[in-house]
Amino acid sequence: MPVSMPINTLKGSWQRLVKNDRLKRSSQVLSVVDGQVCIFGGEVQPRQPVDDKVDIVALNAGKSTPPISPSRYSSIVTILPSPESLNHETKSVSNAPSPRVGTASAVINDALYIFSGRGGVDMAPVEESGAVWKYTPTSHSWEKLTPSDSSAAFPPARSYHTSTSDGKSIFYVHAGCPTSGRLADLWAFNSEERTWTQLPDAPAPHRGGTSIAFSNGKLYRMNGFDGKTEVGGCVDIFNTETNSWSTKSFKADGSDGPEARSVCALLPVQLGRKQKLLTLFGERDPSSLGHAGAGKMLGDVWIYDISEEWWTKLEPNSGEEGTPANRGWFDADVVKGEGLGNDSVVVHGGLGEDNERLDDVWLLKF
Repeated sequence: MPVSMPINTLKGSWQRLVKNDRLKRSSQVLSVVDGQVCIFGGEVQPRQPVDDKVDIVALNAGKSTPPISPSRYSSIVTILPSPESLNHETKSVSNAPSPRVGTASAVINDALYIFSGRGGVDMAPVEESGAVWKYTPTSHSWEKLTPSDSSAAFPPARSYHTSTSDGKSIFYVHAGCPTSGRLADLWAFNSEERTWTQLPDAPAPHRGGTSIAFSNGKLYRMNGFDGKTEVGGCVDIFNTETNSWSTKSFKADGSDGPEARSVCALLPVQLGRKQKLLTLFGERDPSSLGHAGAGKMLGDVWIYDISEEWWTKLEPNSGEEGTPANRGWFDADVVKGEGLGNDSVVVHGGLGEDNERLDDVWLLKF
């Protein structure tokens, strides 16, 4: 059996892929589908969703292509959600989701999925009676997946929730902010049968801006904002086989483990031939203005060894363009490595400590 690579040999290195004013935004979603970074939603001015376009940065990292290298990345391509829109027109498309912020996405097979968010004149949670939107990059098309049974229960509309998937057919939606308060619920949407199942609530407190990841049949949840302070110091684990939650605690002191934070990211990554979790960046000590202002932003990167239950802080090398600015309210996803090779992580946008929206896309390679 191959020996696992010690985590301290995985320093990582940053590379800036794109910097473009079109990509300036926060509270957006990002998913990597077949080597393409798909970006949707978000805001530049507070409470003003950008539009209903999908922006794509092509990584050209399909299975039949050589390993990722800097020259293989294209510049930004803006794709409207219809085949005829490749001429970069700025019209809206009727079958696209309404513009929104604070939604959440995950990938199943060759498409990304989103649920709800915040939008409209009142910037209220977008209520669509349990519908899930599916975007397929190969056809540049959206499909609205309405529940097969309109009388069955479905999750309430919300924003600043979090989503993940099992990569096969199940899309998970967790927590976030409804019209008032915060949630702790967990729902599973079967994308083939178009049915919702409510699963047991996660451990308290209720929260928005939390993060969730799926790895080997389990969901891992951490961080978030409970209305008064950021939540930290534990990884909550949902076992999909036993339908139950458990909790692993750690010292959230920035030494033994990451500090408490919200609006960050938690990603399942393969590193050193082992399945791990990676969390990075985020906000602590939030502004009293909410997402209209900036609190203290973080710029650190942490790896959690799932099997051995310990954290390691990474110190990635700088690229030619330096390192990403500290940020929160951004999004990130995993770029799968070839075979047993290490995964990479792509990071986009967000809100900096100067309260300015960021317009960059970075790759963290190992």
